[in-house]
Amino acid sequence: MKKIILASGSPRRRELLTQIGVTFEIYKAEGDEVMTSSVPEEAVKELSRQKALEVSEKCDGTVIIGADTVVAGDGQIFGKPKDKADAMRMLRLLQGKEHRVITGVTILLKEQQRTVSFAEVTKVHVFPMTEAQMEAYADSGEPMDKAGAYGIQGRFAAYVSGIEGDYNNVVGLPVGRLYQEALAAGVDLITYGKD
Repeated sequence: MKKIILASGSPRRRELLTQIGVTFEIYKAEGDEVMTSSVPEEAVKELSRQKALEVSEKCDGTVIIGADTVVAGDGQIFGKPKDKADAMRMLRLLQGKEHRVITGVTILLKEQQRTVSFAEVTKVHVFPMTEAQMEAYADSGEPMDKAGAYGIQGRFAAYVSGIEGDYNNVVGLPVGRLYQEALAAGVDLITYGKD
């Protein structure tokens, strides 16, 4: 049976896929993330591939979508903060500057025995923030499960002066590009498995 699996527990990725009309199941990747590249675009593609491969071995999906997002700025790669102090460190480095949000996506197409991987990059510009503003934001708890310690779709929107690129990519999944890449590989994610 044709089935799409999202290899992620992210509620934001789930919402974005649902928003464009894709019918899918969730099977969260649990393995350790091993990054061997210091180039953000390569690192996220590698992590998304690891997630998709791990989940493909455990479930019966015919299309598996893996994704991983990092924030790159100040010559560093930022994942999710370990604690409040780590979130504050990230916010101090991002405030008042531009950074890049990079999402790596891997689509495993079992029927075609094909893998498609890509990285989408969006530039985000952040207004200067005071220490008190960063403290209040960190205390909200919102940054804790997000790459770069912020969610553009939440309270942090008050500090974003602009973006260049795909907004959905910053939220966690560049669904437009995902749909187009799958379509180019011969799979219409919106109608897949419904015929």
